[in-house]
Amino acid sequence: MATTTPDFLARCLERPAYGFEREGAFYRPSKREIFHEFFSRLNLAASRKNWLPLWSWAIVGLLGLALALFLVRHFTWPLAGLGLAYALVVLGTHGTIYLHRYSTHRAFRFRNRFWLFVVRNLTVKVVSEELYVVSHHVHHRYSEKPGDPYNVNGGWLYCFLADVNHQVVAQDLSPVDYARVSRLVERTGVHANDYAGYRRWGTISSPVPTLLGFAGNWAFWYAALWLAGGHALALAIFGMSGVWAVGVRTFNFDGHGRGRDRRRAGIDFGRTDLSVNQVWPGYVASEWHNNHHLYPSGARSGFLPYQVDLAWQFVRFCAWAGVVSSYRDFREEFLRDHYQPYLRSRELAAEA
Repeated sequence: MATTTPDFLARCLERPAYGFEREGAFYRPSKREIFHEFFSRLNLAASRKNWLPLWSWAIVGLLGLALALFLVRHFTWPLAGLGLAYALVVLGTHGTIYLHRYSTHRAFRFRNRFWLFVVRNLTVKVVSEELYVVSHHVHHRYSEKPGDPYNVNGGWLYCFLADVNHQVVAQDLSPVDYARVSRLVERTGVHANDYAGYRRWGTISSPVPTLLGFAGNWAFWYAALWLAGGHALALAIFGMSGVWAVGVRTFNFDGHGRGRDRRRAGIDFGRTDLSVNQVWPGYVASEWHNNHHLYPSGARSGFLPYQVDLAWQFVRFCAWAGVVSSYRDFREEFLRDHYQPYLRSRELAAEA
């Protein structure tokens, strides 16, 4: 991951103080090193360039405040269940649709920017496109290798605090590299800094439009929920969104087998990394992770009959309604190249 490497993705993220590798191998930092890096990157007094990672965790704090208000003043079991269902299924599926399949992997296209705006704000906004998209490209290039921003071999804490420690855009990009990295998020609607703005703020995203975008999204959804069910409903939804904001930071650690090879024959066909298909993330968030790593640019990752994929159904509905103009689906390729050969091998083994 040296800055002299010709691979653009190897140099587009800011290296932590402890580095990604030592003597050519992945370096697993201590918890003390991870926490030191984390708090140093939240220090706005040290550098204005820390604004985006600080905002990433300020979101958690604000949603946590909503959760506390709900628990203390408005708690009921039905509202808690509704809020949790919203967080797990609605936010989870929307993240798969918008952040994962559209913004990062460009698995489908919207007919125009109006529909992009609508789908982008279809739920309470929790995650910054910049922190998600750029680092996710790097993750796919270097899965479980030095430079993977949420390398499962780094442990749970390494993955959990990755948005601050490993997912920030590099601060010393050349004009050419900055133009390339900013193009990674150009389809998301992010208001991108020019090169001078990037040098000033250390980010692709411009602070004022970013914060106004979050404020507008939150104001709209809080008002809509308040009209539908008062502060109790609004705080339940926003508060449980905070639970999702914390929980989603643990996904990649679990989705890559917690650092062990948990792949199963007939279920996990990708063999280039440790990603696994899990029923719970698959059902609640349409994230069949091993399938996704096999075909990252596909709008569908649930290929087998039991692999429910609500995100794919949403994309198909939008295509039928004229909201989505095109998409990519690799189910036939998966069946031809992976599943059918597996079934044939089982038949031959049974006959032997």
